[in-house]
Amino acid sequence: MIAAAAGLGLLVGLVVGGLGGGGGVLTLPALVYLLGQTAQDATTGSIVIVGITAVAGTLTRLRGGIDWRTGLAFGALGIPAAHLGTRLNEHVAPPVLLLAFAAIALLAALAMLLDTLRPDEPEPDPPPVPGSGAGTSLLTAPVAPPRHRLRTAVTIAVCGVAVGFLTGFLGVGGGFLVVPALVIALRMPITLAVGTSLLIILLNSVASFASRLGAVSLDWTVILPFAAAAVLGTIAAKPLAARLSGTALTRGFAVLLVAVGVFVAVQSVLAM
Repeated sequence: MIAAAAGLGLLVGLVVGGLGGGGGVLTLPALVYLLGQTAQDATTGSIVIVGITAVAGTLTRLRGGIDWRTGLAFGALGIPAAHLGTRLNEHVAPPVLLLAFAAIALLAALAMLLDTLRPDEPEPDPPPVPGSGAGTSLLTAPVAPPRHRLRTAVTIAVCGVAVGFLTGFLGVGGGFLVVPALVIALRMPITLAVGTSLLIILLNSVASFASRLGAVSLDWTVILPFAAAAVLGTIAAKPLAARLSGTALTRGFAVLLVAVGVFVAVQSVLAM
């Protein structure tokens, strides 16, 4: 069991480090279908694992790879929503919970695949030199007209609340939703979206786990080796991600979501 958990954790870490999310997309099904946990226990364990992995991923991108203002605003708006999602999670039947997970994963994949078909646009100016304290911020871009700034703020608010709720409800860090939101809705370059997504995942995971304190059921013999291996995978994946194009990363993420979404949907329907 420990070896299986570690192997799965390494795979999750490679995905998170390379794509800036998707760890929960793999962790939740792995805990349920491969390691035999219930859907509710797996959602809690997934939050812990993905949160720890996001810490490692965020630390590797501190120097210029994170849009701090957007990430912090996104995460702060998701905190109360994560608490609400956690409360709802306790009252939903496992097959329904997993079907909702599969449906959202497939919708996010479709949105990302469609986005890769658009003509390429020039990327915005690179973030300030490392050490300046922040990356480029979509909220504070000096050249943006007021209408654009308002639309960006509303988009961040809506996406932040939605991702926070789904983090608590589905037990995932929300990266498979954060990355599409940043890339598609906010037009953020995927290389910057990866690091910003990890920061948001971390904030949402902490908020969701805090909501579960007092009613937590964790199998540490699974979670600790899973999380430790995931951290190693996250660190190892960063150099690989830097060599891939934004389109390749986006399509790779989408294909992963399709595969996992279809598998979970089929298993959930059979279990009903």
